[in-house]
Amino acid sequence: MPAIDSAIDPQSAEFAANAAAMQAHVDGFRRLEQAVVEAAEAKRARYTGRGLLLPRERLARLLDPGAPFLELSSLAGYKLYDDRDGTGAGGGCIAGIGYVAGVRCLVRVDNYAIKGGTISPVGMEKALRMQQMAMENKLPVVTLAQSGGANLLYANETFAPGGRGFANQARMSAAGIPQITVVHGSATAGGAYQPGLSDYVVMVRDQATMYLAGPPLLKAATGEIATEAELGGAELHTGVAGTGEYLAENDADGIRIAREILATLPWNRQLPAAAAVVYKEPLYPAEELIGVVPADAKRPYDVREILARIGDGSQFLDFKPHYDSQTVCGHIAIEGNACGVIGNNGPITAKGAVKAAQFIQLCEQANIALVFLHNTTGFMVGTDAERSGIIKHGSKMIQAVANAQVPKVSIIVGGSYGAGNYAMCGRGFDPRFIFAWPNSRTSVMGGAQAGKVLRIVSEAKMQVAGQVDEQALDELEHNTAAMMDAGNTAIACTARLWDDGLIDPRDTRRLLGFVLSVCREAQQRPLRANTFGVGRM
Repeated sequence: MPAIDSAIDPQSAEFAANAAAMQAHVDGFRRLEQAVVEAAEAKRARYTGRGLLLPRERLARLLDPGAPFLELSSLAGYKLYDDRDGTGAGGGCIAGIGYVAGVRCLVRVDNYAIKGGTISPVGMEKALRMQQMAMENKLPVVTLAQSGGANLLYANETFAPGGRGFANQARMSAAGIPQITVVHGSATAGGAYQPGLSDYVVMVRDQATMYLAGPPLLKAATGEIATEAELGGAELHTGVAGTGEYLAENDADGIRIAREILATLPWNRQLPAAAAVVYKEPLYPAEELIGVVPADAKRPYDVREILARIGDGSQFLDFKPHYDSQTVCGHIAIEGNACGVIGNNGPITAKGAVKAAQFIQLCEQANIALVFLHNTTGFMVGTDAERSGIIKHGSKMIQAVANAQVPKVSIIVGGSYGAGNYAMCGRGFDPRFIFAWPNSRTSVMGGAQAGKVLRIVSEAKMQVAGQVDEQALDELEHNTAAMMDAGNTAIACTARLWDDGLIDPRDTRRLLGFVLSVCREAQQRPLRANTFGVGRM
């Protein structure tokens, strides 16, 4: 394939300005992530005095040293519901994809050091998203559990979705996807069913408890008086009730047992022998991605400049390059993973939609994963666009995106507006993975456009009534624009789980290589399914 010839000068003042602006965005979201870590660290003395490892210490002991770990949705729930200072970001847990005893797994660690690890509605949504990832990508699930359960202030919003979480666990077991849970602390009521529905349960002596009703509720409901250990201590569940399979002496020992369980399973040996992956690094370093995108979002740039820094050997076979210049389609490889890429150099025209729809079908035919790089104001509008059949042809592209069965991965590198977000495989179209650069924005339209639309509509109503209030219209336009712009930032969108996390642009190639290999492995992996999942006898 031909290599892309970059037109960017990384020594120029323009590049330096772009890089500085992007670095400010990166530093901004990293500070928010670090604040959550520091909030947990501030409670170290309280928990280490009780012999507990902090959540991220548990995570570090679980994961293979030096192996890659992709943390997911680190800012989920940021300043939503009762998270007033932002330290509740993450939705009550630390989650991601990493290696445990050489096995690539979906890992969830309850962040009990922040608000007891209680789960808000966004935390529940994050948990369901993690389960979806595990099922789609055939990943074993390891949970280090110690949580206060659902936040009762929002129980009416989390109760029904919580049932879906339990259904997902049952279906994963039936599909042949193993689930291992280490119970480090209390698992009460509905929270007891999470380990109960796991395939392997490890309980920590003198720390872990599981019961449907704790001592206060039991006394109120039946008059019976019992201690926590008598109701559901680790010794009872591993030696009498049989709900737990393994009894650990402390946090570290429980994690050791979880690793040994995974090491015992012949998970990796069931894959077909894989040929060594050989590929060339890009001609242009991925580090330059920090300055490729203009600081001014209104300034256009060529998405091929991104491709030149993420594709193996910077090679790119441009599909129909002369048919439409604003929708870029073509073949690349990323760390040896063949994929088709669709990117934006402007609005999606009728011709661009037709081109993309055809290219998607070709990738489907060849079983090639799709990568979408979002930077579009949406579909082209206007008289000429309507006469060209923009609705009809745009619908073709949307149909192709929705129905393609190959893995789809989205990266929002700039704007992702209106139906353009749908056509480029936004969250609503179930991409296998979706991440965003920290400068990105996602919304039905830009704030300025929304403000002008409401002003025009309101002015028309005022004219009918015979009185136009220009000051009121000015305020309406300004307030609407401000509201929309505040809600479409990368931070606001990732807080609502519109993506799986924000990433440093310089990590884009490495991240895509990782998730594409996850998708490829899932396609190759056989599973031993059964009807009802593994039940405790």
